Amino acid sequence: MIVTIKTWSNAGAEKWDAFVRRADDATFCHLSGWMRVVERVWGYPSHSIYAEKDNRIAGVAPLFRVANSPLGPLSGSRLVSTPNAVYGGVVADDDDVRAELIEAAGSLAESLRVDYLELRDTRDCNSAASGFHRQNLYAAFDHPITEDEDALMKSFPRDVRRMIRLGEKRGLSAQIGREELLGDFYNAYAASVRRLGTPVFPKRLFAEFLREFPDASDILLIRQGRRVAGAALSFYFRETVAPYYAGAYPEFHSAGVNNFMYWELMRSAARRGFSRFDFGRSKRGTGSYEFKRGWGMAERPLPYNFLLVRADRMPELNPMNPKFKLLIETWKRLPLSFTKLIGPMIVRYLP
Repeated sequence: MIVTIKTWSNAGAEKWDAFVRRADDATFCHLSGWMRVVERVWGYPSHSIYAEKDNRIAGVAPLFRVANSPLGPLSGSRLVSTPNAVYGGVVADDDDVRAELIEAAGSLAESLRVDYLELRDTRDCNSAASGFHRQNLYAAFDHPITEDEDALMKSFPRDVRRMIRLGEKRGLSAQIGREELLGDFYNAYAASVRRLGTPVFPKRLFAEFLREFPDASDILLIRQGRRVAGAALSFYFRETVAPYYAGAYPEFHSAGVNNFMYWELMRSAARRGFSRFDFGRSKRGTGSYEFKRGWGMAERPLPYNFLLVRADRMPELNPMNPKFKLLIETWKRLPLSFTKLIGPMIVRYLP
């Protein structure tokens, strides 16, 4: 049966999303709403494509062109699937359709003369056979959740349970909301990424996600008394809840704020019928990676794939790159207000 590759437009969003919701490997990062947020906030040109077979969508590849940045040769122009997403890449009904989409994406990258094509795949799609280079920097974690809170608590290691209960003893409390909690969330998140030496996203990005996904996103805010201790912005897709952006103030770490926050999110999501907790990705060898490993959750490698077009080597845009050490240490010392101002100007080139 003939496979036809077509260019996506927002007029076909309903059919695109219907495919994404039924495809096994698809994620909330593949939804058309994610693509609209990326376009509204960053203005990246979309080159998204889909495969049609027997008059129905059989595969999708959300692709955006990101221009060269002022950061010089450490970054470069790229065609990426998908910006601001930990998941992305090509999703298809079968290997033949996937191969057609990957080939079409590669042809697009060459015609656009970008430095490289990046596919943020969630599983091994054998892209290496097509001349791609694999990056095994990231891993993701997930865990089943249940309304049986005793069983859920017992599924975690003793140290994790102890820190959750410590949060309860220290008077931490949880509140779930949306736009009314955005300011408190953003302050906690911005402070956390500054401590990591990472430029922060603009507040508008989170506002747009809440606006685009009114029934599939929310904010969990943790307080101790009247003081904000931490917060997480989560997405909901099929059976899964994913705390996608999160931050906590260091003065509450000894009270178990992070463990308590994710525990409260699991409890809340399970009561609403969700059965899987997606802890997201972390770079191997980082504190975040070790924290998630400590929960005893299932670990999944994320085999991101790169096709070099004009570049002669894989990009190294990650904090583990020694070339960024001085920049990271400098960033950590900058005033928070200043990082909020200039961070979005930098991070737009680090999708």
